[in-house]
Amino acid sequence: MSDKLLTIFTPTYNRVDLLKRCYNSLKRQTSFNFEWVIVDDGSEDNTKEEVKKWMNKGNNFQIKYYYKNNGGLHTAYNVAIEHMETELCMCIDSDDFASDNCVELIENCWNSRGDETQYAGIIGLDCCINGDIVGGHINNYSEINLVDWTMGKYPVKKGDKKLVVRVDLYKEVYPMKQYEGEKNFNPNYMNILIGLKHNYISLDKCLCYVDYQTDGMTNSMLWQYYNSPNSFADIRILYLSLPKAPLFFIIKNCIHYVSSCILSKRKNFIQKSPKKFLTAICTPLGFLLSRYIIYKNKKR
Repeated sequence: MSDKLLTIFTPTYNRVDLLKRCYNSLKRQTSFNFEWVIVDDGSEDNTKEEVKKWMNKGNNFQIKYYYKNNGGLHTAYNVAIEHMETELCMCIDSDDFASDNCVELIENCWNSRGDETQYAGIIGLDCCINGDIVGGHINNYSEINLVDWTMGKYPVKKGDKKLVVRVDLYKEVYPMKQYEGEKNFNPNYMNILIGLKHNYISLDKCLCYVDYQTDGMTNSMLWQYYNSPNSFADIRILYLSLPKAPLFFIIKNCIHYVSSCILSKRKNFIQKSPKKFLTAICTPLGFLLSRYIIYKNKKR
């Protein structure tokens, strides 16, 4: 085990210029109680050479670099989790960067809440480059249930939040399943599994600045639906299995589940759905959504 509290891990693919911005933000930290794990998902630029230079610069934190064949974000999570030796971890994407006091904020929060074994970790804020908070403040809550958050039971705006997760809990639920040729299984699948048993401590502070890229996951959702239908069908099954889910949430995910099953050519998807009756009712809408996804991606 490492004597550091936190692993910051960064999956990256052909983002060496943006990755340098993330590296510089870690050099500015007010606490160095962390390690940085970089998982190179098959980059074809000079990421490896640049990272090796940083590793030889005598930083105040350890850098660990792992190269793997390109397989998508969820496979990079698998590699990162496998090599983690700290108590907590946090993903900072290659196009994002940490606030200058990110590690200190996490350290102080975690050390001040007593018996942390009841918590999955910490949920903090993402901010835009201009400082605007993504999705609004969470200062009205001392802790947050991620499952209820996912189902829209909190009266806050939609938007990403920054999760700091206990490594031992990630190791219980990984690895993420892999389907041949599919690279877009959302790692939030693991976060939801953890959230079924543990809440997160709420930290209404900016931990990370996000800079969404035009080729990033957030801006290519229809393409992800099209090229990773099995992965999206699996996460919809999980969503449909969540306890006390609102009707609108169930119907929306039934429609998406049907669409993903049609695109992946899964048979007997109604029988395999946790919500068989509603899935049957939503099948026509799911079929229409699958046709729309195919149409949009053929134009792409």
